[in-house]
Amino acid sequence: MLCEKKISERSLEIFETGARYQMYHALALFLVALLISRTELPQPTLVASGWLFIIGIAIFSGSLYALSLTGVKSLGAITPLGGVAFLAGWGTLAFAAWNLKL
Repeated sequence: MLCEKKISERSLEIFETGARYQMYHALALFLVALLISRTELPQPTLVASGWLFIIGIAIFSGSLYALSLTGVKSLGAITPLGGVAFLAGWGTLAFAAWNLKL
């Protein structure tokens, strides 16, 4: 007999939020890669932007995945740190794009 454990509707919403933000920022990483490929030397702000998106995905989405699957509420406390990394990534990407000479 197959034993299935179901997660609550709220946990599924939390998981879907993590997946949505991971998708958006994976697309942002493609944009960063495209901009880096169009420059002779990678700009430090573009590289920083990419790393900030990766860190944001790991912390924001990762903590939401863990929260939804384990139910450990203290994991939700670190989620905003990932959000800050996302904001910093967008800020550095905007700064880099503003100064980019293609």
